[in-house]
Amino acid sequence: MENIVGYINANREKYIEELKDFLKIPSISTLAANKNDMLTAANFVSKKLDEAGMENVKIIETKGHPLVYADWLHTPGKPTLLVYGHYDVQPVDPVNLWDSPPFEPTIKDGNIYARGATDDKGQMYMHIKSVEAYFKTLGKLPLNVKFIIEGEEEIGSGNLEEFVNKNQEMLKCDAVMISDTSLYGPGIPTLTYGLRGLCYMEVAVTGPNRDLHSGTFGGGVDNPINVLAEMIAKLKDSNGKIKIPGFYKDVINLTKKERENFKTLPFSEKQYAKDLGVKELNGEKGYSTLERVWARPTLDCNGIFGGFTGDGAKTVLPSKASAKISMRLVPNQDPKKIGKLFTSYMKKIAPKTIKLEIKDLHGAYPIATSLDDKATTAAANSLAKVFGKKTVFMREGGSIPIVVTFAKKLKAAPVLMGMGLNTENLHSPNEHFNLNHFHLGILSSAYFFDEFSK
Repeated sequence: MENIVGYINANREKYIEELKDFLKIPSISTLAANKNDMLTAANFVSKKLDEAGMENVKIIETKGHPLVYADWLHTPGKPTLLVYGHYDVQPVDPVNLWDSPPFEPTIKDGNIYARGATDDKGQMYMHIKSVEAYFKTLGKLPLNVKFIIEGEEEIGSGNLEEFVNKNQEMLKCDAVMISDTSLYGPGIPTLTYGLRGLCYMEVAVTGPNRDLHSGTFGGGVDNPINVLAEMIAKLKDSNGKIKIPGFYKDVINLTKKERENFKTLPFSEKQYAKDLGVKELNGEKGYSTLERVWARPTLDCNGIFGGFTGDGAKTVLPSKASAKISMRLVPNQDPKKIGKLFTSYMKKIAPKTIKLEIKDLHGAYPIATSLDDKATTAAANSLAKVFGKKTVFMREGGSIPIVVTFAKKLKAAPVLMGMGLNTENLHSPNEHFNLNHFHLGILSSAYFFDEFSK
């Protein structure tokens, strides 16, 4: 590894300049005006994979934005690794809150500021440079490698999911490397081994056939807002437990090893509360804050609508009220099953004075990888060698649906080896990426290729 590490260290500044060129491309996937920029970004990725030494590099058209594929398959008997990432980025609004133009990369205090810096251009580009280091020094890779880079992660990965379903043999692999997550903290080598799933529902409650004067009709008919508020209040008890019958039936509880691992992570509830501007934390009784946000199912009202919400007063008894409610799920919960349980319970507690409508808006499956998985072990060893300290393991409270697709369809373990930080303003103005973590990520990727090949 000495020659590879030396090459990566010697080209540190060159990598940063290349990343700047990548970040200048306004590849915003959700905006039609940026369609040509999406193709420019795909061509950039394609070119860099080709220059790095990968073979069969091609841009694959989809119904939306193109995919970029490449492979190098010349080590029979060795594992095959699929590297996934995305070149699309979020919109930049509100632009006036950026300290520097979002597509003019700016370096300040060891960070590079630009849209897409940490999510996901900087993190994805680490692996291309890692591959290049092998070819430039050894002329080959220690294992078989495939790349699949998409342009629609920020809008749901719909076309990639379809592509995976239809091309399982093409993407067949032993593990999937994904760098689109975070380190637990600055300089702390971290592997994310679990993601929560999602069940997202919309509830509408209709009472009278029109809005009514609250003085003339108040007290005579049920108020849909009051009814909906009462129904939402019945979803959880005073200990933070969700009251939907059967909700916890399939939950795989944390192991003793996992709970002990969480306890070793540096975490201050007092500082966490201070950062959020609240006096006290709250959640399901019997679990720590990290356990609640990473590995326990939750239920939250995300929005509520109805009646008069403008300035001043209007004494109205509304005809309709609605709410959006999300449930974060953990292994082994099924979003479709949870949606049915939710619907059944809401119908049961709804009074006869109103009409109830429920829509299932979106779902995603949860996932957790064994801490003893070979790819996970290889990644943990690689990170420890590069960072010079023991790797920590964490879960992520959010969802990345394509990770579950890879795991289910390709029967391959996901390795979530992210180098970002949750403080780096991903999806917000002034997004940035720590350049030291960018460099350590290239080194970690190179070490992983070597470790996993064994």
